Amino acid sequence: MLQLILGGARSGKSRLAEQIAQDSGLKVHYVATAQALDAEMQQRIQHHQSQRPSHWQLSEETLYLADCLQRIDAPEQLILVDCLTLWMTNLLLADDQNLLAHQMQKLLDVLPTLSSTIILVSNETGLGVVPMGELSRKFVDESGRLHQQLAQLADKVQFCVAGLSMQLKGDKS
Repeated sequence: MLQLILGGARSGKSRLAEQIAQDSGLKVHYVATAQALDAEMQQRIQHHQSQRPSHWQLSEETLYLADCLQRIDAPEQLILVDCLTLWMTNLLLADDQNLLAHQMQKLLDVLPTLSSTIILVSNETGLGVVPMGELSRKFVDESGRLHQQLAQLADKVQFCVAGLSMQLKGDKS
């Protein structure tokens, strides 16, 4: 089972994903993609940590997400990845300009092979105006392409706005 949860910043997507994980009854492995490069991001990370049950396993992976998922995959387990937006930012800012395309394709190839239930959380960035800067446009374009491909693979896709979830694909349960 692959589930994609999209939404804007502070839309409730992480809270929804964590609630689904907690309600699943499965062992949960949380994959964090953020890097605490400044005080504000450190506060965000601490807030997310305080919201999660302490018995959940944690992996931190900023670049090689597909490899991480393969390494921690197990039956009767739920893996929650939060979030693809920060993962993509990390890839875009990496020195190797081919890393983004390679890691995105590797993720798309690996996801169907996993036995864990997977929840992917990501920011929907394509609802606003086209950004003026080249890097920002590339981020929005690549995020949009990845989301489209993930939505095709996913069994369930949800969109969060103002703490409310809209079902885009899959059953309502």
